[in-house]
Amino acid sequence: MKNFISLLILGFMLACNTTKKINNNLTTIQIFKQVITGNFNNNTQIAAQVKAGQQTHPSAKHINALADAKIKNLPANLPGFFILEESYYQTPGKPIDAKPYLFYFEPQGSNQVKLTVFVLPKELDKNTIKNSNANLFFDYNTLTPSPTFKGAIYNYDGKFFTTNSVNELGNGMRFTLTEKLNLKQLIVMELLEKDDKKLTTYTTPIVYDRE
Repeated sequence: MKNFISLLILGFMLACNTTKKINNNLTTIQIFKQVITGNFNNNTQIAAQVKAGQQTHPSAKHINALADAKIKNLPANLPGFFILEESYYQTPGKPIDAKPYLFYFEPQGSNQVKLTVFVLPKELDKNTIKNSNANLFFDYNTLTPSPTFKGAIYNYDGKFFTTNSVNELGNGMRFTLTEKLNLKQLIVMELLEKDDKKLTTYTTPIVYDRE
């Protein structure tokens, strides 16, 4: 009986070591794919603000899913992957603001990931650009990168992916994306400025928890 228990313990230890080894062998882009996909919301952040007596951030939700299957004529040798992000923001007293995005992420060196934002086709109704829409498709041959948002580089330190990307949009407009991401949370600050004047109504990041 004692030998049987010892074998069970040894088997458990070997299984744990194997799992750890597999996780360590994931590439940076594979780890990033796990981090960025899923459903996220800032309900905990909002609840804390309401309890404190002042809500400073909008209620926010991200629905992020792989979008490669929704893209026709997708080259077989692309090193990265597409994400369709559905973003929903609601400020008290105002209707929900829905903002869909099409992102492409690809490896950049051994510990970086590059983001490219693509322009959504004008003929598509924004309300139909959802991951759940089985009839939604994009044509890779007609997709174009955003002419204003020049993308971002995420650095991976073994625990977090971080970026601080400044994009000059023209006409005095500047957009700064600052993010710190891991499997549990997406900490995101999107700062929009006009002639160095802040247009974003909050000054600290939105903290999204994985659902």
